[in-house]
Amino acid sequence: QVLAYSRATYETVAQRLVVTVVPNPGEGTRGIGGFQAGPPPRANLPPAAGPPRYQGEFLVADRDVEELLPAAARRLFAEAARGVWDRADLAIVNVTSALHRGARVPLPIEGRKEGVFVTVGSHGAFSQCLVAAASPQSRLRCRLGQQPVAGCYDTFAPRFGIAWCNLSLLEVPAGSAAPAPERGSGVLEEGGDFAPPSAAPAADLLASSLLTLLLPLLLAALLCLLLGHLMCCRREGV
Repeated sequence: QVLAYSRATYETVAQRLVVTVVPNPGEGTRGIGGFQAGPPPRANLPPAAGPPRYQGEFLVADRDVEELLPAAARRLFAEAARGVWDRADLAIVNVTSALHRGARVPLPIEGRKEGVFVTVGSHGAFSQCLVAAASPQSRLRCRLGQQPVAGCYDTFAPRFGIAWCNLSLLEVPAGSAAPAPERGSGVLEEGGDFAPPSAAPAADLLASSLLTLLLPLLLAALLCLLLGHLMCCRREGV
């Protein structure tokens, strides 16, 4: 069940999506066919290449996450990123709102956006432009309030406003991807009756309850004695 809501009118829409998974005759018992998530692998990628080894994360400061989730918007961003990376096998790996990274909620002013982190990946090395934009010299210029050292800003403009000082480059080591889970027969094995976990042992709460009750009562009695002494025994002539 997919739930969606409108930020403008706060209307909620629910839609039930039924996915039927059937065995793929072409792959025997190893694969599952009938449903495929995402586009097919590109022709220039090697077979079974796995996750992209080189990944770059861009902060799109002038967009909300809903504006980059449609396929058309992601396609435009991927084309602009290919101009920076100069790789044809570039693909978008992840799209995350900047609010999930600790950013503040934008003020309700026209034109303010929450920002979106877009991670793109490729099996080829980073371009010289990206390496220069993420170099220590560029980081120093960012701390001084200047633009980083790079000459490929025009590939995203004017459609996307990239915060180049937030550029992150990550190289995933080869073989670090988690192995694929082994597929079973799909039939639950008979394991007998369900054995619930044993109950927790009873805890001794007498000491904590006495401390919780007696300590405030003792403090209240001391305050009453002090107040009575000041009011009754410190009068003039007594």
